[in-house]
Amino acid sequence: MKARPAPDQKDTQADLVSLAEAFAALREPAEVAAFLRDLCTPAELEAIADRWKVVPLLQQGVPYREIHERTGVSVTTTGRVARSLEHGHRGYAAAIARLATR
Repeated sequence: MKARPAPDQKDTQADLVSLAEAFAALREPAEVAAFLRDLCTPAELEAIADRWKVVPLLQQGVPYREIHERTGVSVTTTGRVARSLEHGHRGYAAAIARLATR
C-alpha cells in the first residue's frame, strides 16, 4: 500500500500551484484535453465540462431552470457556478477574457 503523508505534512497550496504550472505549460487545446483525460476520471471530466458549459448561459442571464432544461446540468451545479462567477477567485473571468481576445 502506498504511504501517504500525514494531512498536516501536506502542502495543498504547493500542490495546486504545481498542477496550475502543468496546465500553463501546455500550449494546445489537444494537449490540455489529453492531460485532463489522463488526470481525471470520466465522471470528473463530465462534472468539469458541465460547469464550464453553463458559464456562457449564466452570463446571458438565462434562468437556472432553463439552463437545466437546455443542458441537463442540475440547478444546484448551476448555482455553484453562479456563486463562483460572482464571488470566486476570478478564474472563470480570466478564461472568458482570454477566449474573447482570440
